[in-house]
Amino acid sequence: MPRYSRRSMLLLGGLATAGVVFPVRKDPPSPDPTPLLGPLRQRWREVTVDESRAGLRAAARHRDGMAPAAGSLWPDLPFPSFTETPARLLTMARAYAMTGDARLATAVATGVDHYRRQVYTAGADADGNWWHWEIGVPTRLLDAAVLIGPHLTDRQRAALAEAVDHFVPERRLIGYDGTSTGANRVDLCTVMLLRALIGPDQDKAALAAAALSPVFRYVSEGDGLYRDGSFIQHSTVPYQGGYGAVMLHGLAVLFAVLRGSPWQITDPDRQHVYDSVERSFAPFVHDGLCMDLVSGRGVSRQADGDRVRGRRLAAAILLLSETASAAERARWLPMVKGWAVRGAYQRTGRFAAILGDGAIPVAGEPVGHRLLPMSARAVHRRPGWCAALSMASHRIAHYEHGNGENLRGWHTGAGMLYWWGEGHGDHYSDGFWHTADPYRLPGTTVSTKRLPDGAGEAWGGVCPPARWVGGATDGTYATVGQHLYGLESTLEAVKSWFFLDDAVVCLGAGITGADGVPVETVVDVRRTDAPLTTGPGWAHLEGHGGYLVHGLRTLRGRDRVTLWLDHGTDPVSAGYAYTLLPNAGPALTRARAADPGWSRVLANTARQQGVHIPSLGITAVNFWQAGSAGDVTASAPCAVLVHERRDGTATVTVSDPRRELNELTVTWRRPVGEVLRADPLLTGVVTGPALTLVFGRLADRGGGSRTVRVRTSYGVRTMPA
Repeated sequence: MPRYSRRSMLLLGGLATAGVVFPVRKDPPSPDPTPLLGPLRQRWREVTVDESRAGLRAAARHRDGMAPAAGSLWPDLPFPSFTETPARLLTMARAYAMTGDARLATAVATGVDHYRRQVYTAGADADGNWWHWEIGVPTRLLDAAVLIGPHLTDRQRAALAEAVDHFVPERRLIGYDGTSTGANRVDLCTVMLLRALIGPDQDKAALAAAALSPVFRYVSEGDGLYRDGSFIQHSTVPYQGGYGAVMLHGLAVLFAVLRGSPWQITDPDRQHVYDSVERSFAPFVHDGLCMDLVSGRGVSRQADGDRVRGRRLAAAILLLSETASAAERARWLPMVKGWAVRGAYQRTGRFAAILGDGAIPVAGEPVGHRLLPMSARAVHRRPGWCAALSMASHRIAHYEHGNGENLRGWHTGAGMLYWWGEGHGDHYSDGFWHTADPYRLPGTTVSTKRLPDGAGEAWGGVCPPARWVGGATDGTYATVGQHLYGLESTLEAVKSWFFLDDAVVCLGAGITGADGVPVETVVDVRRTDAPLTTGPGWAHLEGHGGYLVHGLRTLRGRDRVTLWLDHGTDPVSAGYAYTLLPNAGPALTRARAADPGWSRVLANTARQQGVHIPSLGITAVNFWQAGSAGDVTASAPCAVLVHERRDGTATVTVSDPRRELNELTVTWRRPVGEVLRADPLLTGVVTGPALTLVFGRLADRGGGSRTVRVRTSYGVRTMPA
């Protein structure tokens, strides 16, 4: 095992006290750390430098334009320029690593030292955003320093190390709290490893590796990965598309760089990171684009942000695959290749390798339903279309704003229903957010009360009091609900979505507000100039789909059409019912509207909301209070999804979205002969003319779904066509 100083042992002891487990190796001691750290420096170059002709051209421009002066390195970037100046230096350093052009390395050494002396110097006050001083600036400066190696003098290297030690002391990696969690923790560990490489300081390398362990563990609150696939940062914001992707990429780099070294990551919980690829991240990528509902304030940054985030996430998965199991690589590479093809990713680096490998198939979009109750998110995938739902709860913020970004994202948590149909994979790209009406987002029910920019506390600091947010899914279909409270508004409502094969049935009830302004439910917003056709109880938008709805209002503006329902000023217990038919043609839309038996609303009140779909054998009810709807009775608030199959079996799926129940009794009034597959929480069963299921403590299960499979007594079922 490498020899540790007393300082290092005290630090690592602190991590152990905090419950952090780090690997203990029996390698012989090395009096000189260079033989251990030298290979890591080379490995860092191999892992992180990805070929880019655009990067080479930019590096040449930066080199030729650099003019060190008091207060700047480039005339167009006056100091502190926390982001752009270090980023240009790193671009030049990576170009040097690819080309060996000594002029680039010399310029980088000059620039790093100049910036260190004038901005990032030991003893300076860390004014402004802490992230620049502890993560953004040191990561780029240290990375550049490692890449140019001996072109940085010992004096310059020591001065940079002293500055990093001032702003990022080792104690930042002891407690797992504050701003040292999740993606930030991975970034801080990366800074510590890079600091070790320029030291050289093997104690810092050991600390960087050991301090990752808290990131691997599942959490039940706050920042990190959850068992249901959620990823949270800033305590209340689902963030797979932003901080989550940063975390995944950072871990992929560290796993690859440290592999085979004395500090190789061996914590068994690291498997949670590999599991998260398919549990946490892939569900939110569609046609190579990363969905906005897990991207926090980042949705306001650039017109094609979902495409950029999708490519970054795919790149992280490709890098992580290098240390994954063969079985994981066999699943991931076709998936990422499919994203790259449909998302039209540039053929560079690792993407060029998989796109050019004919042995790797192109995976299509998956089908199924993923419900993540701990982050109030759901994704529904069927052949040819995909939908995603964004809600807010007592633990998930209405929205996030900060640093002047996303100041009008107020209602993105008010039941925003995204959907992508055939040929519309980029529907929310190319400036959707820059031209969207923030009071009319698809799927939402909102008070039109005017709100100030940045309403509510920044960084996801405002959560509604709602506890019933979530639902039940059998992996194919789902019933999802939200107890809605308006942001800085008196608005309250209950909203339900029933996700089916070719439709989403949407119900709202108890819509009440006293803000002195109208309340609206937005059925949809589509970016198109295609014609809209309407009939009694239906509407059809050419090239997009159909809607089964009464009382629809429409508005055309710019490049979009908005469909909404007006509940009037200060409504009391108003409601709505409509159905979205993605990809449907006009004939199917009219046929569904003319067939009231296709979908039957069992209840649409503030007590229960439920539907029955005979052709699918689906009965789904959200119980806001105990009671009955159709053939289903529940003893307490819960979600119930019954699916009768043609083979004479059925599944009953339940959940406790409030996470409060010690016991739940659900009765399905249909004849059942026997239970074929029970659930560990099932404590009592009665079969016969009706099925009664008694579940034990659901409160500790994170709002997750529990499924029981039964054989019905009426045998093989004949369903309507």
